[in-house]
Amino acid sequence: MEGRITGHTGLLALIGSPVGHSGSPAMYNYSFARLGLDYAYVAFDIKVEEVASAIAAMKTFKMRGCNVTMPCKTEAVKYMDELSKAAQIIGAVNTIVNDNGKLTGHMTDGEGFVNNLRDHGIDVKGKKLTVAGGGGAATAIQVQCALDGAREISIFNIKDAFFARTLQTAEKIKKAVPGCIVNVYDIADTEKMTAEIQDSNIFVNATIVGMKPMDQESVVKDTAAFYPGLVVADAVYNPEETRLLTEAKAAGCTCVGGKGMLLWQGVSAFRLYTGMDMPVEEVKEKFFS
Repeated sequence: MEGRITGHTGLLALIGSPVGHSGSPAMYNYSFARLGLDYAYVAFDIKVEEVASAIAAMKTFKMRGCNVTMPCKTEAVKYMDELSKAAQIIGAVNTIVNDNGKLTGHMTDGEGFVNNLRDHGIDVKGKKLTVAGGGGAATAIQVQCALDGAREISIFNIKDAFFARTLQTAEKIKKAVPGCIVNVYDIADTEKMTAEIQDSNIFVNATIVGMKPMDQESVVKDTAAFYPGLVVADAVYNPEETRLLTEAKAAGCTCVGGKGMLLWQGVSAFRLYTGMDMPVEEVKEKFFS
């Protein structure tokens, strides 16, 4: 790294909290070095109340941009000059590009999901999806799939104080993509969820069910929902094979884990920063195998 740093080196960063566990600096810095790009990427532990000053510093230091992780994604929107279509609908950003002081906010999480499916030979265009979850990752997935041509999306979420937000997301998607049918249901309605999955081409778990300490659980309570040929994708990446994927695989489903979503959202952000393609196959082998 020290051999690459010059007086002209551009700076990029990850902001959020916590960020100490992130693999982004290694992935980006490897890619910069591999492509001969004069950039360096670091991580800053930034709390929500520090977002405004962090973004002001980004402008002052003339940084090329930054990635944004939890819990700062919705707060960062307030300081953008422009938003991508997905970021507008979602109301959050995970990638900020600084063009001579003009900040554009993007949301590449959904792109990461769609491109991870594509990497496995699966296209969302014209397909019906059932998605479990209404949080940040789920919303990004729902919005991007609609923008990329999904025919219908059935969303299942917990009927709690945040259920209204899921209904609002559905309305935003319908307004932005009138050709996409969007329905919202209570995730506790197992019978309805089973029926919707059976009628879908793709099922997505975008909840934390399956992640520790819930690694012995699955968001799908009735495995009769699975059928050979159904694509089952999990946003959870640790463990790599969740109970959901194990049970879906046993039923003959095509299974896609969540690790690739992390890679591909980074690939999209890298292109926004540099206009170049990350050396994906090398990055996969070095950091994701």
